[in-house]
Amino acid sequence: MKRPATFITIPLSHYCEKARWALDRAGLPYKEEPHAPLFHLLAVKRKRDGAVPVLVDGTDRLTDSTEILKHADAFCGGDFLYPRDQALRTDVEALEERFDTELGVHARRWAYGHLLTQTKLLNSVWSRGVSRFEASLVPVLAPLTRRLVRSGYKITPEGAERSLERVRGIFADVAERLRSGRRFLVGERFSAADLTFAALAAPVLFPAECRAAHPALDTVPPAMREEVLRLRDTEAGKFGLRLYAEERG
Repeated sequence: MKRPATFITIPLSHYCEKARWALDRAGLPYKEEPHAPLFHLLAVKRKRDGAVPVLVDGTDRLTDSTEILKHADAFCGGDFLYPRDQALRTDVEALEERFDTELGVHARRWAYGHLLTQTKLLNSVWSRGVSRFEASLVPVLAPLTRRLVRSGYKITPEGAERSLERVRGIFADVAERLRSGRRFLVGERFSAADLTFAALAAPVLFPAECRAAHPALDTVPPAMREEVLRLRDTEAGKFGLRLYAEERG
């Protein structure tokens, strides 16, 4: 039997959720190794930017969520998350790139803009599933972690509001694409484009089926909860929630 891959994550990351969803859907055997923020830097020390997810599968070391999706696609023989038809594949990859570089970034900035002031709530999320040792040190390191998150992601009240507008714009574009009644973003079946949209929209939709750690919706600040409910009620929000309900199992 092949040894399971090692999947290095942090609990809250929606980019890790993107990769996790692909691995689960492909049935690729893996053992998840979750780390609290800052501790993950030790686990991925060979990666210059220290970012997760990282998947080590035999001699393959994948250091980006999109690389992991393509690895899962290849594990299944191709035509699994990326269509063999070149025109469809180009469309899927373009959407995935946009969601990676825009939706994921701005959803994260907006969410942290609300959560960074919620110390106990954020500490509980950062600690979820990690080793007892790391969890015990999360409160000690939390002030430093919050400062690094705030500076690294350029989080300010004004920036969070601008990011929310970017998320709304992407949701409007997704709704326009779905207007004809199509069930998926590209072609007639689920692809990396759908998976990436739903996974990276998780911080603004709080889908019940999401396997990234996130707080319960009724525990977050009221302004955040109200905006989540508004986004859930959009056509793109309903689409993302449907993908989780029907495709995440």
